[in-house]
Parts: sequence; structure tokens; C-alpha cells
Amino acid sequence: MNSLAQKLNETIAQENAHVYEMLSELGRQIYFPKEGILSQSAEAKAKAKKFNATIGTALENGQPMHLKVIQDTLSAYQPKDIYEYAPPAGKPELRAAWRAKMIEENPSLQGKGLGNPIVTNALTHGLSIVADLFAGPGDAVIIPDKNWENYELTFGIRRGAELVYYPLYNADRRFNAQGLREALLAQKDKGKAIVVLNFPNNPTGYTPGAEEGQAIVAAIREAAEAGINVVAVTDDAYFGLFFEDSLQESLAGQLAGLHPRVLSVKIDGATKEEYVWGFRVGFITYAGQSDAMLAALEQKTMGIIRATISSGPHPSQTFVLHALQSPEFKAQKQEKFDIMKGRANRVKALLDSGKYGDVWEYYPFNSGYFMCLKLKTVEAEALRTHLLDKYAIGTIALGETDLRVAFSCIEEANLDELFDSIYQGVLDIQAVTAK
Repeated sequence: MNSLAQKLNETIAQENAHVYEMLSELGRQIYFPKEGILSQSAEAKAKAKKFNATIGTALENGQPMHLKVIQDTLSAYQPKDIYEYAPPAGKPELRAAWRAKMIEENPSLQGKGLGNPIVTNALTHGLSIVADLFAGPGDAVIIPDKNWENYELTFGIRRGAELVYYPLYNADRRFNAQGLREALLAQKDKGKAIVVLNFPNNPTGYTPGAEEGQAIVAAIREAAEAGINVVAVTDDAYFGLFFEDSLQESLAGQLAGLHPRVLSVKIDGATKEEYVWGFRVGFITYAGQSDAMLAALEQKTMGIIRATISSGPHPSQTFVLHALQSPEFKAQKQEKFDIMKGRANRVKALLDSGKYGDVWEYYPFNSGYFMCLKLKTVEAEALRTHLLDKYAIGTIALGETDLRVAFSCIEEANLDELFDSIYQGVLDIQAVTAK
């Protein structure tokens, strides 16, 4: 094992032996090189005032070389802020700005031993880093039965972990904290579990209320008290899009410092929060740990980044930073929130109108981009293909009964027609089946 990795492991084990036990074999082996091209280039950048012949970029007239056809479209930005490599952990100013934003929007994180957010290539990359550091063959990754399908690829296929499912909703159509608790406690023999909490949930658009949130935290605490090391991952991809009386903060704050056997890891990003999907700017933040622990986890995270993508794209980080620093940012974001809330409210009004109750019910939703219909009379895949072929309408079939509808991408004025068409699609299939 590399001596740098060994030193990081010793620090982690000294600060919290349970977190060391959570690390995968790759997580224990990984480190960020202190010697080599990056470190030598950093030293040269500080001292080589005459000629700096270290890093693999090209300079011209004292600034990064660039093509005019590209710079003409980006003339609002200095070449140094878009063409140079961003640091592996991300643009420092962006990390600081996102940390301030995160604390402002999640007061429960204040004073909780919060690390500096590390920039990822959006949220999938952040989850992949968690998988690399903490998941290995046979480790349990606990997620609800209604989930984002990429979890299986990220944790299961890539890292060999075992996906453990529990029903998202209980009999009262609220978050099934008891199901989470049972899935967690079932891992006592393994002594370790990775829990992924995704609110607002994809695909249902559901966020628990405060009481449900307390039950989630209590379930994780109980598992820790039972001797289970819990990597508690909050996938906050749709954070902030809370349209009703639900949790308004990430559970990362309540999970930070909850118990020595609980590691709170927050995954979020500008992707959905700031409506910049193609920018691929996300963040991974560790919480509830000592400064020494946070520094060691950052080094291991940077090692994963260095070994995979080297560093994230610089231009998009600059663009997001510019937005966060703009005095118009909050007002413009509120404007888009109001549009999204209007769409969600219209969908709920339509579904509660009684027009469609004979063919479907819907899963509770109160946030995010999506909602899910539970079909009563036809199969979801049959309806999905029929809607495409006859009505040129796209939806997502999930299992036999569930149809996901993304109201985020439909203008409010078109929602009536959308759901009327889905309803008619059901009637079409029923008519053929009845013959």
C-alpha cells in the first residue's frame, strides 16, 4: 500500500475507527499524490516567475492560448477562468460560494463539522465517488423500491454491492420509515450499510414531512446503536423544489454528528437546482466529522477524481460561480420555482378532479420534477408505447403499474391536454382488450 494512503488510513482510524471500517478496499488504497506532475506544477506556479515549463497547457501573450471562434462566444469571461485546468477538488471560489449557500439553505448544517464541498462532474459522479470509497462486493446499499435506476449501475454493477429494497410508502401513504429500519437492522451480521436518501424522490416527487424525517433519523440512529456502520448518503438532486408542507432542508444536517457509526455524505449540485443540466456541476460534502477526518476524506476523494476524470470542467464551474455571485440570482431562481410549483399544483388539481379515478390513482407527491401514476386497468409499458405511437407523448414505464410523468418539462397550459391524452390512451387499450 502506498505510504500516503497508509497515512490517510491512520488518520481516519485515529479520528473515527468506524469510518475507517466503512471504507471499501479501493477506498483504503486510494490517495491523492503529493509528488508528481500536479504537486510539482503547483510549486512551480508559486516560484517559477521566469519560465514555467511544467503543466500541459499552452500559453500565448501571458494567458491561456485559445481559438477566437470559441472566445468570441465566451467574451464575458477571462481566458484564465475558462481554459485552464480547474483544480481536482474544484474552483476554490465556487466551493466557498456553494458552502455558504448550503449553510444558508440548511441551517441544521451550521456548526456540524462541515467539510468544504468538493466539485464533481454532477451528481452521478458524486454518487460514483461514494460507491468507490465505501461500497464493495456484498455490501448492502439500502434504497426504496421506487428509485432512480442508476443506483443499480453505480453501486451494484460497478462495485458489486447488494441492493436492498424496502417499500417507499407505508399503508398510510407516507414515507415507510419502519421499512427502512427493518432493512437496516437486517444488516447487523454484516455490520455495515449504505443508505441512499433521495428527496425529492425520483420517480415519485415525494419528500417526507418533519415527523417522517425524524423517524428516518431515528431508524439510522437505532441501526448505529445496534453496531452497524452507516454511510448515510443524501442524494439532494432536486433540492429546493419543495412545493408543500414537507421537509425544507436536507437530512444531511440531522445526520451529521448523529452517532460515531454514522457518516453523513451530502450529494447535490447546480444541475437541477439552478437549471443547468448540461453544465455537469455537482458537489460532494462530508459532514459531522473532525477537521482531520474531513481533510483525509477530501484527499481520498481527490484521489478518486484524479484517477477517473482528473478534474471537472472549468468553464461550467465559472458560469455557476458567476450566477451565485449575481445580485439577480435569487429573484430569477424564485421566478423559476414559481413556474415549477404552478405546474405541480395544476397536476394535482387535475388528478384530484375525479376525471381519471376509474383508471388510475397517483402516488403522493409534493416536490421535484416528477409524479407517478399507478395504473388500475392496463400495463404501464403497453400504455407507454401506445402513447408514443398514437399521441406522440413520451412517458416512463416503471414496472407493471407505474407510469412516471415529468411535469417539469410541460408548460402549465398543456397539462390538461397531456393527462386527458394519457387517459384516452388507457381507454383505447381497454377497448381493444374488451373485444
